[in-house]
Amino acid sequence: MITSHAPGRVELLGNHTDYNDGVVLSAAIGFGVTMQGSKRADDIIRLASATLDVALEVPSATFVKQTTADWANYPLGVVDVFRRAGFPVGAFEADISSDLPLGAGLSSSAALEVATARLLEKMFGWKISSLELAKLCKQAENEFAGVNCGLLDQVSSVFGKRNHAIFLDCRAESVENIPFPEGVVLIVTHSGVKHALVGGEYNERREQCFAAAETLGVRALRDATSALLETYRDRLSDLQYRRAKHVIGENERVFAGIDFLRSGDAAGFGALMFDSHESSIHHFENSTLELDALVAIARETRGVFGSRLTGGGFGGATVSLVAKDQAETIRAAFTEAYAKRTGHHCLTYLCEIADGAA
Repeated sequence: MITSHAPGRVELLGNHTDYNDGVVLSAAIGFGVTMQGSKRADDIIRLASATLDVALEVPSATFVKQTTADWANYPLGVVDVFRRAGFPVGAFEADISSDLPLGAGLSSSAALEVATARLLEKMFGWKISSLELAKLCKQAENEFAGVNCGLLDQVSSVFGKRNHAIFLDCRAESVENIPFPEGVVLIVTHSGVKHALVGGEYNERREQCFAAAETLGVRALRDATSALLETYRDRLSDLQYRRAKHVIGENERVFAGIDFLRSGDAAGFGALMFDSHESSIHHFENSTLELDALVAIARETRGVFGSRLTGGGFGGATVSLVAKDQAETIRAAFTEAYAKRTGHHCLTYLCEIADGAA
């Protein structure tokens, strides 16, 4: 029996920059997907999850994209993509468990893909670089699950390092770990609104960004500056302007954030997180009233340095940078204030910054 584990991730800064050739800061967290599996002697792939209370068997050689068991398209997509890349995968069975909250924007899909890839890598004796593994998992999500995500989620799950942020340059496809300040932790707060991106707003925002880059005359929004954007403002529709302003601003906040992390300035980094969320509200329109309420509560809570939505948005969760010695008090304050303000119940997760998949 072989066991693999892949963590979820929180996006700290760099919202929707990845598919715009931009830069992102993220962190792997101590919640993730675990798989246990072994080879089979027949021609069946069997996947089961006690977490979801589901199971599926498909022919190993002739399976197709699932229309009713959507969850299975993530591991099956990995099988399909890796086979086409020349990595042998035979029949196998795997049990899947997860302590990641589904729909919270913590990239449970990428964790499932990466856990599958690590399991199969060990099971069938592949030799593959970590970056290539992450890229093939991204391809599986793009082609088999139908989400045009960038590389951030898979890279974060693969390259996580304890007490370090992950800096990804999406154009250069380079990864660097940046030490986190001491005395701080992350609190992820699930708004209670499920996060779902397949065929929805994510792909729409992606096309809007590409259109804005074309109008600006640049290869991608990575190549634009705030100054260039203002020069071209009259040539852009209001929608294009606001989408571009968000992405360009996020790239600039990432570079500023790296400097704050390296100098141990948690307050400076946190201020950028608050700025990022304001941009999500006004420019990218990927927040929700519930996420806005959580960030507003964070602003009012002692010991919180910064807070913002994490992941694609449109529901899901926020991530807050908080003083470690006040974390439990802050969690309780979030829960109480959110219930009073919205009438809804939120779930809070105190997250250690964790190592990547193994």
